[in-house]
Amino acid sequence: MRHDIEINAEGTILRGWLYPAAGANDRAPAIVMAHGFSAVKEMYLDRFAETFAAAGLAVVVYDNRNLGASGGEPRQELDPWAQVRDYRHAITWTGLRPEIDAARIGIWGSSYSGGHVLAAGAIDRRVKCVVSQVPLVSGSRNLKRLIRADMIAEVRRQFDADRAERFRGGQPAMMPVVAENPFDPAALPTADSWEWFTSTAKLRAPAWRNEVTLRTVEMLGEYEPGDYITRISPTPLLLIIAANDHLAVADEAFAAYNRALEPKSLLVLPGGHFDAYVNDFERASGAARDWFVRHLKA
Repeated sequence: MRHDIEINAEGTILRGWLYPAAGANDRAPAIVMAHGFSAVKEMYLDRFAETFAAAGLAVVVYDNRNLGASGGEPRQELDPWAQVRDYRHAITWTGLRPEIDAARIGIWGSSYSGGHVLAAGAIDRRVKCVVSQVPLVSGSRNLKRLIRADMIAEVRRQFDADRAERFRGGQPAMMPVVAENPFDPAALPTADSWEWFTSTAKLRAPAWRNEVTLRTVEMLGEYEPGDYITRISPTPLLLIIAANDHLAVADEAFAAYNRALEPKSLLVLPGGHFDAYVNDFERASGAARDWFVRHLKA
């Protein structure tokens, strides 16, 4: 029953889906959601949206700017703060829909967008409920774990060279999101990242592209969404952490949860970063659904 939608985010068109709330006889609460680092909406966001919609929640799902079906240039560039602003554009669009109750809008994010909803939930008081799944908490500390210490100076040299080339009007440098060989350069240089992105793209999202701009990685290192977590309260926050997450790093998420103020709740999944989409999907989606129902439908 989903419908194709377009959201005008100050000139950039975000394309996605609207899932009506099942059984709604009046204006329904709604969830706004987007995917993580370089991923597109076909990579299992439809399953989460269907779960939420079946519980009587309307759902707005869209591709992040510069990715997938959405507009924006340069292609394959991920600006985290532009993506946070797009959550807010999507909240505005959702709240203006006649079938949506603008006073009951929640946000959901996972991985990179799991960090975005921490920032958006702290900044935007229209948000009435937050679910953050396997979130990025600190870009700088995350990159230090993912980039070998002896390569950091070379990576910074590449950032500077790319900045100079773009300033001269040249094309942005690109790099793979994932690589089969863990010693090859990639934005997400882990074996489980390679396996999840390539297998999921083959099964569900052939339009996904295994590349991002080099500046995407530079901006990742500058992004600290965990700094906003104390400001989310009194908006209810559910944090979903994978105990064996070595990509977004579980200990960063646990520390962030301890800093968060009430009301808050924690779900710990037994698997790794990507298991929430498949192996632990029922637990992850069920907990998110119940949190939204509790705080948006009561």
